[in-house]
Amino acid sequence: MSITNNIAEGSGSFSNKEFGNFLNIARRSVFECANILYIFVRRKVISSEEKSTLYSRLLIFSKKITNFRKSLS
Repeated sequence: MSITNNIAEGSGSFSNKEFGNFLNIARRSVFECANILYIFVRRKVISSEEKSTLYSRLLIFSKKITNFRKSLS
Protein backbone atom coordinates (compact mmCIF):
# COMPACT_ATOMS: atom_id res chain seq x y z
CA MET A 1 0.00 0.00 0.00
CA SER A 2 2.84 2.39 0.73
CA ILE A 3 4.03 2.31 -2.87
CA THR A 4 0.70 3.12 -4.46
CA ASN A 5 -0.30 5.57 -1.71
CA ASN A 6 2.84 7.64 -2.34
CA ILE A 7 2.21 7.67 -6.07
CA ALA A 8 -1.40 8.69 -5.51
CA GLU A 9 -0.47 11.40 -3.02
CA GLY A 10 2.23 12.74 -5.32
CA SER A 11 -0.16 12.92 -8.25
CA GLY A 12 -1.87 15.77 -6.44
CA SER A 13 1.34 17.80 -6.40
CA PHE A 14 1.53 21.25 -7.91
CA SER A 15 4.88 20.63 -9.60
CA ASN A 16 6.75 17.80 -11.29
CA LYS A 17 9.61 18.27 -8.83
CA GLU A 18 7.30 17.66 -5.89
CA PHE A 19 5.69 14.69 -7.65
CA GLY A 20 9.19 13.33 -8.31
CA ASN A 21 9.91 13.39 -4.58
CA PHE A 22 6.85 11.24 -3.94
CA LEU A 23 7.97 8.85 -6.68
CA ASN A 24 11.34 8.56 -4.94
CA ILE A 25 9.58 7.64 -1.72
CA ALA A 26 7.44 5.11 -3.61
CA ARG A 27 10.59 3.56 -5.11
CA ARG A 28 12.14 3.21 -1.67
CA SER A 29 8.96 1.51 -0.52
CA VAL A 30 9.54 -1.10 -3.24
CA PHE A 31 12.77 -2.05 -1.49
CA GLU A 32 10.98 -2.24 1.85
CA CYS A 33 8.61 -4.73 0.24
CA ALA A 34 11.58 -6.73 -1.03
CA ASN A 35 12.86 -6.99 2.53
CA ILE A 36 9.44 -8.15 3.70
CA LEU A 37 9.63 -10.99 1.17
CA TYR A 38 12.76 -12.31 2.87
CA ILE A 39 11.02 -12.15 6.24
CA PHE A 40 8.03 -14.03 4.81
CA VAL A 41 10.31 -16.80 3.54
CA ARG A 42 12.03 -17.11 6.91
CA ARG A 43 8.64 -17.34 8.63
CA LYS A 44 7.43 -19.83 5.99
CA VAL A 45 4.59 -17.58 4.85
CA ILE A 46 5.74 -17.92 1.22
CA SER A 47 8.12 -20.27 -0.57
CA SER A 48 11.49 -19.27 -2.00
CA GLU A 49 10.02 -19.68 -5.48
CA GLU A 50 7.19 -17.27 -4.67
CA LYS A 51 9.72 -14.80 -3.24
CA SER A 52 11.78 -14.98 -6.42
CA THR A 53 8.75 -14.31 -8.61
CA LEU A 54 7.56 -11.41 -6.49
CA TYR A 55 11.08 -9.99 -6.16
CA SER A 56 11.43 -9.95 -9.96
CA ARG A 57 8.14 -8.10 -10.25
CA LEU A 58 9.28 -5.57 -7.64
CA LEU A 59 12.47 -4.89 -9.62
CA ILE A 60 10.41 -4.25 -12.74
CA PHE A 61 8.11 -1.95 -10.77
CA SER A 62 11.12 -0.06 -9.41
CA LYS A 63 12.43 0.49 -12.94
CA LYS A 64 9.03 1.69 -14.11
CA ILE A 65 8.84 4.20 -11.25
CA THR A 66 12.38 5.40 -12.05
CA ASN A 67 11.56 5.84 -15.74
CA PHE A 68 8.33 7.63 -14.93
CA ARG A 69 10.22 10.02 -12.65
CA LYS A 70 12.78 10.68 -15.39
CA SER A 71 9.98 11.50 -17.82
CA LEU A 72 8.84 14.33 -15.54
CA SER A 73 12.09 16.26 -16.00
